[in-house]
Amino acid sequence: MPTMQFLLLTTFMLTIMGLSLHRTHLVSALLCIEGMMLALFLTFTMIFSTLQTSTLSTAPIMLLAFSACEAGTGLALLVATSRTHGNDHLKNLNLLQC
Repeated sequence: MPTMQFLLLTTFMLTIMGLSLHRTHLVSALLCIEGMMLALFLTFTMIFSTLQTSTLSTAPIMLLAFSACEAGTGLALLVATSRTHGNDHLKNLNLLQC
């Protein structure tokens, strides 16, 4: 396994572990999800540049666009929860209430 693929796989696995183990704040969860998206973007870019296929060349850009939309939605949820609850602790949020 080349070094770059190993680093990207390690980055992706570390962000998954960070998301599953350190779920205290909404900000840390959003940062872990963004790290996963960045690792996927770099992996797709590296794979599609080595394959040199023109049909799949737009896939990394679309992934990056969806990642930006996800980040905007996550920040909007962060602002909304911090205004209503006063903090961003995930344990204080009850998702079953209106």
